[in-house]
Amino acid sequence: MKNPRIKTVKAELGYELELEFDSGERKKFDVKPYLEFGFFKELKDINYFCKVRPFMGTIQWPHGQDFCPDTLYEKSH
Repeated sequence: MKNPRIKTVKAELGYELELEFDSGERKKFDVKPYLEFGFFKELKDINYFCKVRPFMGTIQWPHGQDFCPDTLYEKSH
């Protein structure tokens, strides 16, 4: 069974993302555990972090950082 995909995303100051899925579910995803890993270090800049946008069923930042939509769904609360 395929997990739902991202419809909307809103960045929160605590490095969490408020996600709305195409199933209508709303969940929060904590990005903090990923901030020390190479590609994601740039997300520590809260102004940059807030530039996240929905992109092709997942999310993406201007310099290409993204998460698998299945990770977003399965690791959100």
